[in-house]
Amino acid sequence: LTGVLDDCLCDIESIDDFNTFKIFPKIQKLQERDYFRYYKVNLKRPCPFWADDGHCSIKDCHVEPCPESKIPVGIKAGSSNKYSKVANNSKEFEDCEQANKLGAVNSTLSNQSKEAFIDWARYDDSQDHFCELDDERSPDAQYVDLLLNPERYTGYKGPSAWRVWNSIYEENCFKPRSVYRPLNPLAPSRGGDDGESFYTWLEGLCLEKRVFYKLISGLHASINLHLCANYLLEETWGKPRWGPNVKEFTRRFDPTETKGEGPRRLKNLYFLYLIELRALSKVAPYFERSVVDLYTGNGHEDAESKALLLDIFRDTKSFHMHFDEKSMFAGDKKGAKSLKEEFRLHFKNISRIMDCVGCDKCRLWGKLQTQGLGTALKILFSEKEIQSLPENSPSKGFQLTRQEIVALVNAFGRLSTSIRELQNFKVLLQQTR
Repeated sequence: LTGVLDDCLCDIESIDDFNTFKIFPKIQKLQERDYFRYYKVNLKRPCPFWADDGHCSIKDCHVEPCPESKIPVGIKAGSSNKYSKVANNSKEFEDCEQANKLGAVNSTLSNQSKEAFIDWARYDDSQDHFCELDDERSPDAQYVDLLLNPERYTGYKGPSAWRVWNSIYEENCFKPRSVYRPLNPLAPSRGGDDGESFYTWLEGLCLEKRVFYKLISGLHASINLHLCANYLLEETWGKPRWGPNVKEFTRRFDPTETKGEGPRRLKNLYFLYLIELRALSKVAPYFERSVVDLYTGNGHEDAESKALLLDIFRDTKSFHMHFDEKSMFAGDKKGAKSLKEEFRLHFKNISRIMDCVGCDKCRLWGKLQTQGLGTALKILFSEKEIQSLPENSPSKGFQLTRQEIVALVNAFGRLSTSIRELQNFKVLLQQTR
């Protein structure tokens, strides 16, 4: 896989070098730090689109939630969008301020009405979101230690897994009726369409709709790569051995076995990497402010985590071939606004489909990676708000919850790992020839 990517002026070799020598070692270290390893998620939300068709009972599908006693005090004490020590200590002040605000509307309001006002405020906030966020206050939301529940091949496959991806591609990617070939690259072609007319059609789409398809395809490719790289190779005497499965990798990505589809999927992975890389370089000013602490309660660790994160941001800014998102939604204002909203709602729907995944571990990592991408998109479309952030106080114009920050970093960490694993598979394939 070599050469320049479509829709951006960047070549694959430059991304490989940049990722291997600059990003990958640092993002690995960052993901191991307490602030980024604990992710609060609700794995019990019902599927909103079809009747639950059975839970995966294979033991590797299971997710072990983290006992409360293990969660750093600064993380479990903070409310969802607090990241600084000051914010964690100002709960009473906030409650008081909230009461004053509601009181200013009408002091005779019932508690029910006050709740409604808070919900409306939350609804206004959600207008920027590309993802359906889990309610962290739900009794079903639990902290998970991502390091103890790694993403790998669990054995979850068949009609249930197929249905999830099929719904993502067929119902949420933009597609005209004249294209008969299923968008899902795993689907068998219908009729005589070998897929080329599909790609001719894709190239004819406007940039935004083409980008949407590539993001989903890139995410799918990345997840498949993780499964191939961390595959259950054998289980002897109850001791499982996990590692790279070259045969599985070839089945999913080899040009001959996939009728030329494999390299396209991998190019979309690189494209997705560029999109999330761009988001990290754009969000740097948000974290550079002194008000942001990455607070866990351990001052020394928090300072180190922030220093490492800012170091990664410096690297992302130094990359010289970024994707230019200004070319998106750049048409007439009305058309651009409606297209952006359509784009946002399609992606939000995909984040809801993650609640239909029957394997808990796949659901955990699916939710985290779609939320990470949704956060990246939110950042890319909030450039003005980020540039006008106040230095010493939380902003009303642009805000990230801790959940979004953890998802953003871990999702990009997964893409960085995918590109690193791709280098490993290149070596393994040369050895088997």
